[in-house]
Amino acid sequence: MAINMYYIIMNPSSSSGRGMHIWKQLEPVFQERKIPYRLMLSTHNGHIAELAAEVTSDERSVNLIILGGDGTVNEALQGIRDFSKANIGFIPTGSGNDLARDMRLGKEPLKILNAILNKDMSRRMDLGKLSINSHADTSVKKGGGDTPDERFFVVSSGIGFDAAVCEEALSSRLKDVLNKFKLGKLTYLGIALKQLLTAKNVSCDLYLDDKAPIHLDRFLFSAFMIHRYEGGGFKFCPDADAGDGLLDVCLVGHLPKFVIFLALPTAFFGKHYLFPQIFHYRASQIEIKTSVPLWVHTDGEVYYKSDHICLSCEKEKVRFLA
Repeated sequence: MAINMYYIIMNPSSSSGRGMHIWKQLEPVFQERKIPYRLMLSTHNGHIAELAAEVTSDERSVNLIILGGDGTVNEALQGIRDFSKANIGFIPTGSGNDLARDMRLGKEPLKILNAILNKDMSRRMDLGKLSINSHADTSVKKGGGDTPDERFFVVSSGIGFDAAVCEEALSSRLKDVLNKFKLGKLTYLGIALKQLLTAKNVSCDLYLDDKAPIHLDRFLFSAFMIHRYEGGGFKFCPDADAGDGLLDVCLVGHLPKFVIFLALPTAFFGKHYLFPQIFHYRASQIEIKTSVPLWVHTDGEVYYKSDHICLSCEKEKVRFLA
């Protein structure tokens, strides 16, 4: 029975409570097919990681279904004890849904669930790891001092403008309103335009594998991508491959603000590299230093400000079903 057991971890507040509505559609499938399951609801910050740790704490393989947004998946990743023993199914209920978009899961939860239960497809994907440099005494943590200085990510990580957008979106009342009309991704666009107007002048040094550093006197942000999309559909790295063992880097240098306003919408189509000072790189080991501490995100979840971070990519570390 343990082999066929499915553990469902759900964030009931994802997308303004849409997760529970979807679960009510899915639960009869388990009951009708007599598939054993256990529903586990998160109740507080960090609980999803605790639940994932609980069900992956021994040596057996585990079937884990995550019902939520990209942030819910990110939190679950932090708790998984052994990725080689975790078979992960993902049913998106969030507003951004960048992981589901790149996985081409579609928008019908019942179809996604059936594909997971039937094990129609298994995909191995790269796993990224962010390390906050311990010597950056200017780093600050959001929400207290119990957040680890390392975090996994499966969609993207970023520092600067894109992380600042995520940080504001996480507490945005507008996001809750737009979610009710299934327009949640417009939250990111609106906040992005606002953040552009208030962006400060920052310099950076970017180190890619063993190559000489890339210096920019002024830069807006850098996104480190496993998948092609982040921020609710921005196609920052249109050629990213989730199984090549490399992080695709979108580095945005100094552009006049009116040019950025023109460039930002083109990023929905992956055409932003036509503009000067927007650069693309690939590497498996990355280090970036900035002149002032900036917000940092992993899969849209924001916990840190830092002026020195390191990132790495582990090839095909995670197994997804469907």
